[in-house]
Amino acid sequence: MPRLPITKTPKVYVGGAFIRSESGRTFPLRDARGRLIGHVPQCTRKDLRNAVEAAAKAGPGWARRTAYNRGQILYRLAEMIEARTGELSHALAPASNRAAAREVAASVDRLIHYAGWADKCEQALGSVNSVAGPFFNFTTSEPMGVIGVIAPAECPLLALISLIAPAIVTGNTVVALASEPQPYPAIVLGEMLATSDLPGGVINLLTGLRRELLPTFASHAHLRALSGVANAEERTALERGSADSIRRVRLRADTARTDWFADTAQGLSMIRDLVEFKTTWHPIGA
Repeated sequence: MPRLPITKTPKVYVGGAFIRSESGRTFPLRDARGRLIGHVPQCTRKDLRNAVEAAAKAGPGWARRTAYNRGQILYRLAEMIEARTGELSHALAPASNRAAAREVAASVDRLIHYAGWADKCEQALGSVNSVAGPFFNFTTSEPMGVIGVIAPAECPLLALISLIAPAIVTGNTVVALASEPQPYPAIVLGEMLATSDLPGGVINLLTGLRRELLPTFASHAHLRALSGVANAEERTALERGSADSIRRVRLRADTARTDWFADTAQGLSMIRDLVEFKTTWHPIGA
């Protein structure tokens, strides 16, 4: 008697654990041939608030780690993705597709890029300032806290990693909303995060409808910055909601069609957007 294949039950990765949406809602995910892959959780505002709590709890411990150690952890995650290229390529395109393999390779390179910046960005961003007095004056960078990441529809793996990596490399934690039409790569990425060296709660991945979750991204007081891609209407709503808490907003227009494979989609400027700067005065000779 032929056996029936077991359909995968995708879950989102929040606080170091795999969870279903608290509402129990899901939406079907099908491949290009119309075959059912699984039912993806349709996360709610409550799920987003829970994810922010998990990220806030993980934040202090992650920020206390040395920059070198954070770089090692990102490098190790890149190694894991490299080793599971086939699985992630299948998540991007169930049929054999060179473009999917190219996106996975670019995602690995993007993580390596930021792993290399981990213990160097402070030297590039900080400074010793000249002052007219008997003082030392230093400017140093510090993590902001919990960052909200809003991934675009296209490049569901590469764009997501390109937005998450510069946030966590300096000690921030992240709550990320995956691509709405292509959430499956984020599900598989969460499974890899669970077995990586990254502490639970540093990266929290949600799937669901943008129209339901973006208002909470805009209004949640514990999100210290928003980074990602939004259309004009979404951008206006996010900026207005962020004004109440003076939240930093770094959003790309979806009409720009960012080339996530290009060098312009990575670099020190992406890190600079998600840190705060502290200036310290110290008397000379004290």
